[in-house]
Amino acid sequence: MDSKDKHSHDIIDEDLYEEIDDEELYELVQEERRKALERANSDEEPKPKRPFPKWAFWLIALALAFNVFALIPQTFSIPAIDFLITSARLSTDEDIQSYKQAVVVVETGDSKGTGFSISENGIILTNHHVIAGEDSVTVAFPEEGLFTAEVAQIYPEIDLAVLHVEGDNLPYLTLADQTVFEANEPIRFIGNPLRFNGIANEGNILGYTQLRSWNEEVLMIEAPVYRGNSGSPVINQDGEVLGIIFATLEHDQYGKVGLFVPIDYFYDYTTYEK
Repeated sequence: MDSKDKHSHDIIDEDLYEEIDDEELYELVQEERRKALERANSDEEPKPKRPFPKWAFWLIALALAFNVFALIPQTFSIPAIDFLITSARLSTDEDIQSYKQAVVVVETGDSKGTGFSISENGIILTNHHVIAGEDSVTVAFPEEGLFTAEVAQIYPEIDLAVLHVEGDNLPYLTLADQTVFEANEPIRFIGNPLRFNGIANEGNILGYTQLRSWNEEVLMIEAPVYRGNSGSPVINQDGEVLGIIFATLEHDQYGKVGLFVPIDYFYDYTTYEK
Protein backbone atom coordinates (compact mmCIF):
# COMPACT_ATOMS: atom_id res chain seq x y z
CA MET A 1 0.00 0.00 0.00
CA ASP A 2 1.65 3.26 -1.10
CA SER A 3 1.28 6.65 0.61
CA LYS A 4 -1.68 7.62 -1.52
CA ASP A 5 -3.44 4.35 -0.73
CA LYS A 6 -2.74 4.68 2.96
CA HIS A 7 -4.41 8.06 3.26
CA SER A 8 -7.39 6.94 1.19
CA HIS A 9 -8.05 4.27 3.84
CA ASP A 10 -7.54 6.59 6.81
CA ILE A 11 -9.52 9.79 6.41
CA ILE A 12 -9.64 12.14 9.36
CA ASP A 13 -13.06 13.39 10.37
CA GLU A 14 -13.88 17.00 9.62
CA ASP A 15 -15.62 17.96 12.85
CA LEU A 16 -15.39 17.50 16.60
CA TYR A 17 -18.59 15.99 17.91
CA GLU A 18 -20.07 15.65 21.38
CA GLU A 19 -19.09 12.56 23.34
CA ILE A 20 -21.61 9.77 23.93
CA ASP A 21 -22.02 8.50 27.51
CA ASP A 22 -21.00 4.85 27.12
CA GLU A 23 -22.32 3.71 30.50
CA GLU A 24 -25.68 5.29 29.83
CA LEU A 25 -25.79 3.59 26.43
CA TYR A 26 -25.03 0.24 28.04
CA GLU A 27 -27.80 0.73 30.61
CA LEU A 28 -30.26 1.57 27.83
CA VAL A 29 -29.30 -1.58 25.93
CA GLN A 30 -29.72 -3.71 29.06
CA GLU A 31 -33.07 -2.09 29.80
CA GLU A 32 -34.33 -2.87 26.31
CA ARG A 33 -33.20 -6.47 26.69
CA ARG A 34 -35.11 -6.70 29.98
CA LYS A 35 -38.24 -5.30 28.35
CA ALA A 36 -37.92 -7.75 25.48
CA LEU A 37 -37.71 -10.63 27.96
CA GLU A 38 -40.77 -9.39 29.79
CA ARG A 39 -42.67 -9.16 26.52
CA ALA A 40 -41.65 -12.71 25.64
CA ASN A 41 -42.87 -13.97 29.01
CA SER A 42 -46.14 -12.10 28.71
CA ASP A 43 -46.83 -13.84 25.41
CA GLU A 44 -47.26 -17.08 27.34
CA GLU A 45 -50.02 -15.61 29.53
CA PRO A 46 -53.74 -15.73 28.52
CA LYS A 47 -54.56 -12.89 26.19
CA PRO A 48 -57.36 -10.45 27.07
CA LYS A 49 -60.68 -10.75 25.31
CA ARG A 50 -60.02 -7.51 23.45
CA PRO A 51 -56.32 -7.67 22.52
CA PHE A 52 -54.41 -4.55 21.58
CA PRO A 53 -54.66 -4.21 17.78
CA LYS A 54 -51.57 -5.57 16.08
CA TRP A 55 -51.56 -2.78 13.54
CA ALA A 56 -51.37 -0.22 16.35
CA PHE A 57 -48.53 -2.13 18.04
CA TRP A 58 -46.45 -2.18 14.85
CA LEU A 59 -47.22 1.47 14.19
CA ILE A 60 -45.92 2.43 17.62
CA ALA A 61 -42.89 0.13 17.24
CA LEU A 62 -42.08 1.70 13.88
CA ALA A 63 -42.40 5.19 15.31
CA LEU A 64 -40.12 4.33 18.23
CA ALA A 65 -37.55 2.74 15.92
CA PHE A 66 -37.60 5.81 13.69
CA ASN A 67 -37.02 8.10 16.68
CA VAL A 68 -34.15 5.99 17.96
CA PHE A 69 -32.35 5.66 14.63
CA ALA A 70 -32.93 9.35 13.89
CA LEU A 71 -30.40 9.98 16.66
CA ILE A 72 -27.79 7.84 14.92
CA PRO A 73 -25.81 9.42 12.05
CA GLN A 74 -27.09 8.25 8.71
CA THR A 75 -23.62 7.10 7.68
CA PHE A 76 -23.58 4.38 10.35
CA SER A 77 -23.95 0.74 9.38
CA ILE A 78 -25.03 -2.05 11.73
CA PRO A 79 -21.35 -2.96 12.45
CA ALA A 80 -20.78 0.67 13.45
CA ILE A 81 -23.67 0.44 15.92
CA ASP A 82 -22.21 -2.83 17.21
CA PHE A 83 -18.93 -1.16 18.11
CA LEU A 84 -20.82 1.40 20.22
CA ILE A 85 -22.46 -1.42 22.17
CA THR A 86 -19.06 -3.07 22.62
CA SER A 87 -17.63 0.23 23.83
CA ALA A 88 -20.48 0.60 26.31
CA ARG A 89 -19.72 -2.85 27.71
CA LEU A 90 -15.97 -2.26 27.92
CA SER A 91 -16.46 1.14 29.53
CA THR A 92 -17.93 -0.42 32.65
CA ASP A 93 -14.44 -1.84 33.32
CA GLU A 94 -12.45 0.26 35.80
CA ASP A 95 -9.22 -0.14 33.83
CA ILE A 96 -10.85 1.15 30.64
CA GLN A 97 -12.30 4.08 32.55
CA SER A 98 -8.80 4.91 33.76
CA TYR A 99 -7.22 4.53 30.29
CA LYS A 100 -9.82 6.86 28.78
CA GLN A 101 -8.67 9.76 30.95
CA ALA A 102 -5.34 9.83 29.10
CA VAL A 103 -6.78 9.64 25.55
CA VAL A 104 -7.28 13.03 23.91
CA VAL A 105 -9.05 14.53 20.92
CA VAL A 106 -6.55 16.22 18.60
CA GLU A 107 -8.20 19.02 16.63
CA THR A 108 -6.59 20.85 13.73
CA GLY A 109 -8.83 23.38 12.04
CA ASP A 110 -11.73 21.38 10.67
CA SER A 111 -10.23 17.91 11.28
CA LYS A 112 -9.82 15.64 14.28
CA GLY A 113 -7.90 12.57 15.30
CA THR A 114 -6.75 10.82 18.46
CA GLY A 115 -3.71 11.09 20.71
CA PHE A 116 -2.76 9.94 24.18
CA SER A 117 -0.68 11.25 27.05
CA ILE A 118 2.46 9.31 27.99
CA SER A 119 3.63 11.44 30.93
CA GLU A 120 2.10 13.51 33.69
CA ASN A 121 3.85 16.65 32.41
CA GLY A 122 2.09 16.81 29.06
CA ILE A 123 3.87 14.64 26.45
CA ILE A 124 1.34 13.34 23.93
CA LEU A 125 1.73 10.85 21.07
CA THR A 126 -0.32 10.94 17.86
CA ASN A 127 0.11 10.31 14.13
CA HIS A 128 2.09 12.69 11.95
CA HIS A 129 -0.69 12.81 9.36
CA VAL A 130 -3.12 14.02 12.06
CA ILE A 131 -1.09 17.19 12.68
CA ALA A 132 0.78 17.54 9.37
CA GLY A 133 1.60 21.16 8.52
CA GLU A 134 0.70 22.49 11.99
CA ASP A 135 2.95 24.10 14.60
CA SER A 136 0.31 23.92 17.31
CA VAL A 137 -3.03 22.12 17.72
CA THR A 138 -5.86 21.91 20.23
CA VAL A 139 -6.11 18.80 22.40
CA ALA A 140 -8.94 17.92 24.74
CA PHE A 141 -8.66 15.66 27.77
CA PRO A 142 -11.94 14.11 28.99
CA GLU A 143 -11.64 15.68 32.44
CA GLU A 144 -8.88 18.28 32.26
CA GLY A 145 -10.40 20.07 29.26
CA LEU A 146 -8.78 21.97 26.39
CA PHE A 147 -5.07 22.69 25.93
CA THR A 148 -2.99 24.25 23.21
CA ALA A 149 -0.33 21.71 22.26
CA GLU A 150 2.93 22.54 20.54
CA VAL A 151 4.15 20.11 17.89
CA ALA A 152 7.47 19.18 19.50
CA GLN A 153 8.79 16.43 17.18
CA ILE A 154 7.65 14.80 13.93
CA TYR A 155 8.62 11.47 12.39
CA PRO A 156 6.82 11.21 9.02
CA GLU A 157 8.66 8.02 8.09
CA ILE A 158 6.83 6.13 10.86
CA ASP A 159 3.77 8.45 10.91
CA LEU A 160 4.32 9.60 14.50
CA ALA A 161 4.39 13.00 16.16
CA VAL A 162 5.09 14.18 19.69
CA LEU A 163 3.04 17.02 21.14
CA HIS A 164 3.57 18.94 24.34
CA VAL A 165 1.11 20.79 26.55
CA GLU A 166 1.79 22.82 29.69
CA GLY A 167 0.31 20.79 32.52
CA ASP A 168 1.01 18.94 35.75
CA ASN A 169 -0.32 15.67 37.12
CA LEU A 170 -2.04 14.83 33.85
CA PRO A 171 -3.37 11.28 33.34
CA TYR A 172 -1.14 9.13 31.15
CA LEU A 173 -0.71 5.63 29.74
CA THR A 174 2.27 3.36 30.34
CA LEU A 175 4.30 2.34 27.30
CA ALA A 176 5.45 -1.26 26.92
CA ASP A 177 9.23 -1.71 26.95
CA GLN A 178 8.94 -3.46 23.58
CA THR A 179 6.29 -4.81 21.23
CA VAL A 180 6.00 -8.38 22.43
CA PHE A 181 2.86 -10.38 21.64
CA GLU A 182 1.49 -13.80 20.80
CA ALA A 183 -0.51 -14.73 17.71
CA ASN A 184 -4.14 -13.60 18.05
CA GLU A 185 -3.38 -11.91 21.35
CA PRO A 186 -6.36 -9.79 22.46
CA ILE A 187 -5.88 -6.03 22.63
CA ARG A 188 -7.99 -2.98 23.39
CA PHE A 189 -7.83 0.48 21.89
CA ILE A 190 -9.48 3.82 22.59
CA GLY A 191 -10.07 6.63 20.13
CA ASN A 192 -12.41 9.11 18.51
CA PRO A 193 -13.95 7.31 15.53
CA LEU A 194 -16.65 8.72 13.28
CA ARG A 195 -18.81 11.19 15.23
CA PHE A 196 -17.82 9.94 18.67
CA ASN A 197 -15.12 10.55 21.27
CA GLY A 198 -13.60 8.22 23.82
CA ILE A 199 -14.79 4.98 22.22
CA ALA A 200 -13.18 1.80 23.59
CA ASN A 201 -12.99 -1.31 21.46
CA GLU A 202 -11.22 -4.65 21.23
CA GLY A 203 -9.58 -6.94 18.71
CA ASN A 204 -6.69 -9.35 18.09
CA ILE A 205 -3.16 -8.97 16.78
CA LEU A 206 -2.71 -10.77 13.47
CA GLY A 207 0.99 -10.16 12.85
CA TYR A 208 3.37 -8.03 10.78
CA THR A 209 2.94 -6.85 7.21
CA GLN A 210 5.21 -4.88 4.88
CA LEU A 211 3.84 -1.75 3.20
CA ARG A 212 5.40 -0.68 -0.09
CA SER A 213 5.97 2.88 1.10
CA TRP A 214 7.51 1.91 4.46
CA ASN A 215 10.99 0.69 5.33
CA GLU A 216 9.67 -0.85 8.55
CA GLU A 217 7.02 -3.55 8.95
CA VAL A 218 3.81 -2.61 10.76
CA LEU A 219 1.36 -4.70 12.75
CA MET A 220 -2.15 -5.74 11.73
CA ILE A 221 -5.13 -6.10 14.04
CA GLU A 222 -8.51 -7.68 13.44
CA ALA A 223 -10.66 -4.95 14.94
CA PRO A 224 -13.31 -2.32 14.06
CA VAL A 225 -11.06 0.61 13.14
CA TYR A 226 -12.82 3.64 11.68
CA ARG A 227 -12.04 7.17 10.55
CA GLY A 228 -10.84 9.17 13.54
CA ASN A 229 -9.05 6.22 15.19
CA SER A 230 -5.73 7.56 13.88
CA GLY A 231 -3.49 8.00 16.92
CA SER A 232 -5.37 5.51 19.11
CA PRO A 233 -3.24 3.57 21.62
CA VAL A 234 -3.21 -0.22 21.27
CA ILE A 235 -3.26 -1.58 24.82
CA ASN A 236 -2.36 -5.12 25.90
CA GLN A 237 -3.80 -7.16 28.75
CA ASP A 238 -1.20 -5.71 31.13
CA GLY A 239 -2.42 -2.18 30.45
CA GLU A 240 0.65 -1.20 28.42
CA VAL A 241 0.68 0.53 25.05
CA LEU A 242 2.06 -1.73 22.30
CA GLY A 243 1.65 0.77 19.48
CA ILE A 244 -0.36 3.48 17.74
CA ILE A 245 -3.10 2.92 15.14
CA PHE A 246 -2.54 4.90 11.94
CA ALA A 247 -4.59 3.36 9.09
CA THR A 248 -6.64 0.48 7.73
CA LEU A 249 -5.81 -1.88 4.87
CA GLU A 250 -7.69 -4.30 2.63
CA HIS A 251 -5.57 -7.41 3.13
CA ASP A 252 -5.68 -10.30 0.66
CA GLN A 253 -5.96 -12.91 3.42
CA TYR A 254 -7.69 -11.14 6.33
CA GLY A 255 -9.87 -8.56 4.59
CA LYS A 256 -10.09 -5.14 6.21
CA VAL A 257 -7.58 -4.82 9.04
CA GLY A 258 -6.33 -2.05 11.28
CA LEU A 259 -2.65 -1.09 11.14
CA PHE A 260 -0.53 0.14 14.01
CA VAL A 261 3.02 1.38 14.49
CA PRO A 262 4.88 -0.82 17.03
CA ILE A 263 6.07 1.11 20.07
CA ASP A 264 9.59 -0.17 19.32
CA TYR A 265 9.80 2.32 16.44
CA PHE A 266 9.01 5.20 18.77
CA TYR A 267 12.02 4.25 20.86
CA ASP A 268 14.21 3.68 17.79
CA TYR A 269 13.46 7.00 16.13
CA THR A 270 13.25 9.30 19.17
CA THR A 271 15.33 10.22 22.20
CA TYR A 272 12.48 9.39 24.58
CA GLU A 273 13.52 7.67 27.80
CA LYS A 274 11.09 5.90 30.08
